[in-house]
Amino acid sequence: MSSLSKQAIKGTIWTLFGYGGSQILRFGGNLILTRLLVPELFGLMALVNTFITGLNLFSDIGIRPSIIRSERGDDPLFLNTAWTIQVFRGFGLWIVCLLITAPIASFYNDPKLLWITPIVGFRTIISGFESTSLATLNRNLNLKKLTIYDFIVQGLSLGVMIIWAWISPTIWALIAGVLISSLFGLIRSHRLNTGMRNRLAWDQSALKELISFGRWIFVSTVMTFFASQSDRLMLGKLLTLEMLGVYTVAFTLADLPKALMQAVMSKVVFPVISKQLDLPRSQLRENILDKRKLLLLLISLPLALLVCFGDQLILSLYDQRYEQAAWMLPILTLGMWPFILSISIDKALFAIGKPLYIALGNVFKLLYMVILLPLSFSIIGILGAILVVAFNDIAFYIVVNYGLWREGLSGLKQDLWATIILLGIIVTLGGIRYSLGGGLSIDSIL
Repeated sequence: MSSLSKQAIKGTIWTLFGYGGSQILRFGGNLILTRLLVPELFGLMALVNTFITGLNLFSDIGIRPSIIRSERGDDPLFLNTAWTIQVFRGFGLWIVCLLITAPIASFYNDPKLLWITPIVGFRTIISGFESTSLATLNRNLNLKKLTIYDFIVQGLSLGVMIIWAWISPTIWALIAGVLISSLFGLIRSHRLNTGMRNRLAWDQSALKELISFGRWIFVSTVMTFFASQSDRLMLGKLLTLEMLGVYTVAFTLADLPKALMQAVMSKVVFPVISKQLDLPRSQLRENILDKRKLLLLLISLPLALLVCFGDQLILSLYDQRYEQAAWMLPILTLGMWPFILSISIDKALFAIGKPLYIALGNVFKLLYMVILLPLSFSIIGILGAILVVAFNDIAFYIVVNYGLWREGLSGLKQDLWATIILLGIIVTLGGIRYSLGGGLSIDSIL
């Protein structure tokens, strides 16, 4: 077994371990917080975080992916130039955050957004000073340190939120958790930097390389924001904040399998592919599909379990204020499958410098949402909206796979048998539940 394969296996194990621990923390914290805080607060923070995420994506030139894939990824001058751009970007993001605060508060008719948005947005300045050591560790597949780093930061954030919410159950509990964890993450990132310390620097050749690759990342991430956050942006206008909070709980749980796949692809597979770009395209495709096969099999079972029994999870763990999330969760989970198929291979397009296909995929996904979400909500109500949101990745999947086919990296046959296996598991588990008198997981809406 090659050294790179050993690194990939070790990195995958650490990623899965970190993801599992992260989700236990996230889920446990969510259960406690939903008992301490009212749903409206989660809806409010979901809106604010959507806009902060949008600002980050609107200015993303792919600094971390550039460091991971560049031949100069260990060059101090290259790293410091990237860090300098990152610092100035953080300040710029916060200024824009101040400018958009009033229009956001006016559009959603909630004056609390006038002060919540700029306070939460201050984390963009904090994260701008994070060390490039995080990208370097990822580049070298040193995921043990990264996993421990993420776990500690997340644990601190949840701890602050829970203690604050117990003492004072207000929106400040969620705000404090975000800001304190960002500050702690900044300090920890520089402690991980055992070699070169980041400082302000400007190298024209490094800048040229960063912008050359980053311009496509920018286009892709802008479209990613509109496509992936359009549900919250539009539902925030169509639904009450309370119902948006309920939807957020369901979506967070449905997102678990997808987030696992994203973690493995970003932290392990993307760096590995970046180190194999000199291989013939057919060999690169074979290597990717060989690793992907096992990932798709592993992700199928938890996804099928959420589809068949997700309603019971909601009804058992949450109080009746979140009862409607019970029927939302199975539908949203099933809709994640086309996106899981896409993200389990689309990092290959980033690695070969072709993220344009991903940007186009998100354009079509956005068009799908803008046209069908308001229309379905007006005709069928919230069920129609959830159905549209659940299956909004089909357009993205079609465009991404066209790009993979054009670049000689298609995995359509693998997608087909993986989908057959998933549906087989769902039919089997659902049939067992129904035969035992448990009905269907979406009976409450039917």
